[in-house]
Amino acid sequence: MRHGKKINKLSRTHSHRRQMLANMASSLIMHKRIKTTLAKAKALRIYVEPLLTKSKEDTTHSRRVVFSYLQDKNAVTELFREISPKIADRPGGYTRILKIGTRIGDNADIALIELVDYNEGMLKDKKAAKAKTTRRAGSRKKAEETEAPKAEKAPAPEVEASIEEVVEAPVVEETPVAEVETPVEEVVDTPTEVEAPAEEVAETPEVPAVEESLTAEEEEKTEK
Repeated sequence: MRHGKKINKLSRTHSHRRQMLANMASSLIMHKRIKTTLAKAKALRIYVEPLLTKSKEDTTHSRRVVFSYLQDKNAVTELFREISPKIADRPGGYTRILKIGTRIGDNADIALIELVDYNEGMLKDKKAAKAKTTRRAGSRKKAEETEAPKAEKAPAPEVEASIEEVVEAPVVEETPVAEVETPVEEVVDTPTEVEAPAEEVAETPEVPAVEESLTAEEEEKTEK
């Protein structure tokens, strides 16, 4: 029974519990997500979140205070350089605990504890949810009633304009018909030019007559 017990001692002495939470806090800062039991995750959240708030003021005093809890220089450097700029606009609630089942050996509840600003998947879902606007049912119905008649009246002039364009379209197509008729006459006149060489080819058989005269002269020469 935990009547009035505000702090879970986790079945450890004070020094052991504090050193364990310091190591877990350093691991959470370095890796941004760790897996542990649900009881330890809840104790770690209470331990580490004040340190994350302290890191928003990057001063020598705040660094020394955080170092007294963590006892790890690398974790302090990571906290003040990388994590504090990301959590600057967040007013608390820097960590998230996700239950993932039970442990096989002792059936203890297992959970993931992570830094909220480093889970990109959940951040995208939250941005999409913020885009939606919530209204009451009455105001939504009024808005739909006022917007519905405007939407019906608006497309009427657009339909009339489209009908006029369809009617006027064939009138524009009448002009190119006269232009097409001119090349037809040119095509008909072209065969007259082809007939001239046909007559010239018919007159070519005059060449054998010259050959006959030449053969007659050659025979006279041979007789002489």
